[in-house]
Amino acid sequence: MPKQFRYKHVQAFTSHPPLWAFFFVLDCFKIALSPLLMRPADVERTSQLTIFLEMGVAQNTTSTIPVNVGVVLDLDYLDANVSLSCINMALSDFYAAHGDYKTRLVLTTRDSKKDVVGAAAAGSLSAPLVQAILGPTTSTQANFVIDLGEKAQVPIISFSATSPSLTSIRSSYFFRAMHNDSTQVNAISALVQAFGWREAVPIYIDNEYGEGIIPYLTDALQAVDARVPYRSVISSSATDDQIVKELYKLMTMQTRVFIVHMYRSLGTRLFTKAEEIGMMSEGYVWIMTDGLTADFLTSPNPSVIDTIQGVLGIKPYVPTTKELESFRVRWKRKFLQDNPNNIDAELNFHGLWAYDATTALAMAVEKAGTKIFGFQKANVSSNSSSDLATLGISLNGPRLLQALSNTSFKGLTGDYLFVDGQLPSQAFQIVNVNGNGGREIGFWTQTEGLVKNLNPSINKLRNSTSASGISTVIFPGDTTSVPKGWETPTNEKKLKIGVPVKDGFSEFVAVTEDPSSNTTKFTGYCIDVFDAVVKALPYALPYEYIPFAKPDGKPAGTYNDLVYQVYSKNYDAVVGDVTVIFNRSLYIDYTLPFTESGVSMIVPIADKNSKNAWVFMKPLTWDLWVSSFCFFVFIGFVVWALEHRINEDFRGSASDQAGTSFWFSFSTMVFAQRERVVSNLSRAVIIIWCFVVLILTQSYSASLTSLLTVQQLQPTVTDVHELIKTGEYVGYQKGSFVLEILLGLGFDNSKLLVYNSLEEWHDLFSKGSGNGGIAAAFDEVAYLKLFLSRYCSKYTMIDPTFKTGGFGFVKSLSNLGISISSMANKCIVSHVFPKGSPLVPDISRAILNVTEGEKMKQIEDAWFGKKSSCPDSSTSVSSNSLSLGSFWGLFLIAGFAAFSALIIFIVMFVYRERRALRPSDSTASIWSRIKNFITIFNQRDMTYRTFRQSELNDRNGISPATMGVPSPSAYSVHAEFPADPSSAGYDSSPSRQAPQEGVIDIDQLTDQNQERPTALEIDHENT
Repeated sequence: MPKQFRYKHVQAFTSHPPLWAFFFVLDCFKIALSPLLMRPADVERTSQLTIFLEMGVAQNTTSTIPVNVGVVLDLDYLDANVSLSCINMALSDFYAAHGDYKTRLVLTTRDSKKDVVGAAAAGSLSAPLVQAILGPTTSTQANFVIDLGEKAQVPIISFSATSPSLTSIRSSYFFRAMHNDSTQVNAISALVQAFGWREAVPIYIDNEYGEGIIPYLTDALQAVDARVPYRSVISSSATDDQIVKELYKLMTMQTRVFIVHMYRSLGTRLFTKAEEIGMMSEGYVWIMTDGLTADFLTSPNPSVIDTIQGVLGIKPYVPTTKELESFRVRWKRKFLQDNPNNIDAELNFHGLWAYDATTALAMAVEKAGTKIFGFQKANVSSNSSSDLATLGISLNGPRLLQALSNTSFKGLTGDYLFVDGQLPSQAFQIVNVNGNGGREIGFWTQTEGLVKNLNPSINKLRNSTSASGISTVIFPGDTTSVPKGWETPTNEKKLKIGVPVKDGFSEFVAVTEDPSSNTTKFTGYCIDVFDAVVKALPYALPYEYIPFAKPDGKPAGTYNDLVYQVYSKNYDAVVGDVTVIFNRSLYIDYTLPFTESGVSMIVPIADKNSKNAWVFMKPLTWDLWVSSFCFFVFIGFVVWALEHRINEDFRGSASDQAGTSFWFSFSTMVFAQRERVVSNLSRAVIIIWCFVVLILTQSYSASLTSLLTVQQLQPTVTDVHELIKTGEYVGYQKGSFVLEILLGLGFDNSKLLVYNSLEEWHDLFSKGSGNGGIAAAFDEVAYLKLFLSRYCSKYTMIDPTFKTGGFGFVKSLSNLGISISSMANKCIVSHVFPKGSPLVPDISRAILNVTEGEKMKQIEDAWFGKKSSCPDSSTSVSSNSLSLGSFWGLFLIAGFAAFSALIIFIVMFVYRERRALRPSDSTASIWSRIKNFITIFNQRDMTYRTFRQSELNDRNGISPATMGVPSPSAYSVHAEFPADPSSAGYDSSPSRQAPQEGVIDIDQLTDQNQERPTALEIDHENT
């Protein structure tokens, strides 16, 4: 090293070591490029591009071309020597299998001396120049070297720098020949989710390796609803006392799930101290990231393994193959030959990745070609003070970069391919440290989740997040019981539970002072429920009740003030009839409610059935009465129109016809119609209409019977807006948030009265709205049901119900390190906690356990009494009158049938009488045509069978009433036939003569020996 170079760096090192490191690396690169700078001036002026031809490239005196590659490792570590051994074996194996390749990698190894300065050896590789660098070892060293490789366009391939922060550098010349640390965070979060742990504390080393994974780990935990309440950062130079101090700090917190991410040396000391102070006992959970897991379990140290019993670990999964096993045996033999003192060394993941990375580089160098192995000198001014500016640029760098990006093969670790400069994530193996090493309990993949075995045919359709997907875990303390993930702090401080103080409704919560013993007694439904819930927890939870009262025993504030005490950390929880509403949920959390939710209205009930002379009108609403009358008239008209021309019963004077039509239609109500109908269309209409009338009359009878015999209790008020419009007084419970709802609905504050007990409530109702009382009351459903349990025969609950969340327990465990998870918008009875508390899910599950059992029924019976025989007051009362909405379908069917029959009749009539309806005078007026139509319609249809039968009876002197059953040959059938309308002599005038009579000899029709005539024989009378 030149004297000037040594002096400059010695001087920089004594004043500022990091600055010395930077200049050291830059000068190393300059020395490496010095042959370029010493080229003849004429060559430099010609092209400004100097090509350095490596080791016989220009002379072409050898059959293979050596390509220099730098290797930067911390050779003081065993893992680095393992990796270097794998690199050498990779080159031997590769060129033994590819003897025809023209290139040969020549390694120049440098020791990085465990820090960033030593990593500068990558640049101090003097001539011959390097085309790529394998290494460095750590993420901190890689972060320094990557920038130099980017400027010199020399690929940097690291098989041990795992920090995700290196990706953010966005250097296209950096290749990570292993998995990124961020790929394992989803496997860790899956474990946390599978065992139901709600919080986890990461413990990591204070450097780039430790800090790089934390943002990804936090996001992954939050994605499975697990919080990170604290981050424990330990310096790499921390003493044992500092480590113990930090561990004691963790013991004072509630979280018992720890995720460790650090180097082996620091991790060994951490677990040793954790065992000494009792943090490796039952109830604790320790999870190691892949680096620490691989370091501990690849070459297990018995003393270290003893301290981490029960710990869970994550490590990359490398499938076992014949090639891998064969290499493992060969490597062991070779390594012991080179390092006879390291008999305990084992092949680790870094060695496998180093082997595959070297193979990939050898393939890429061959693929890139051998045309250009030189550097272009940077164009810098003579007075430039930047050492970095004098670095040359590799001419082969872009070609080698492209070749590396496109290289893929089957390596020892599986399919090998760079995606965006790093290997894609694959499966991770879950191990549990037991006995002398790690016990494999399952796997995790992105698509399958947690599984016991990797079997794509079985697991391809599932993504398991359950602990059942892996084998049984033996946790610290040699137990298979899954730790709940948190514990009450070791100081055993009791939770301070705030209880509201109120005068009325002692059934829910009551605070009484005992002067004789100077103690406070807490009773009520909510108190008993909370006591039962705590007993149902799977662990002990010490607590004490504290009344929210002034020194004189009066309430210290409203319920909002009480809940805010949780947020202010004055109370750890609140138990009482605390309503779950949205604005409170913004700063505290609730457990599951244990009463019914909602705010509703309660009003007095009275029998509104006045049994007067007009009670028979009440079964039907006015619209149904009107609709029924209209349909009776319409059906009568349709039947008259269909029967008028063919039925004598529907003929006569206009008054007779109208009377008959109305009589016939309305008599169908009692099915007493005497007139017979002869038209098939009329019969169809009558059948459908009688069915409608049957349904209508039966419904009317049932409703009228109910009105006359059953007491109809109805609310005095059914509409909130009616109360506002009429200015009625309404009541609400003192101190309740219901006041805000009433004011929001539009009630005048002067019309609102308060009550503080069931008795006051009932008294206000008894007085009435005009006498200092109320017409209605608004309260939560739980209070309404309590009120109705005592006065169920006098009042009823009316919808609508304004949904809230019921009662709940409020809790704030800030002084114990506990916060709350959100369950907003509930209004019933619920327990209140601070945001994020792990107690919330536990107590919520305990509430479900209590409410589904007999214990809850016993508590309710003890405070509210057993259910009486009163009707369900929550059912809203509605009118018994029948409306058109219940029958419009029937009317639609009847109306359609009648209208269709009328249309069919009119079409047939017009067609048959088309010549008669056609006026002889084309200039006739509309009125004349209408008169002609009415005249023709009013005439009998003598062609119909009823009139033919009547004419025949008249000719034979037989009346229908006395006619017997004569022989068919005893008479002839007489019928009137009109002239053929289509004949030329047909008279279409209104004064035309009546149809001619024709006589049919019945004997001709009945004589079996005679031939049946083909036409009727008609004798026409002379006119």
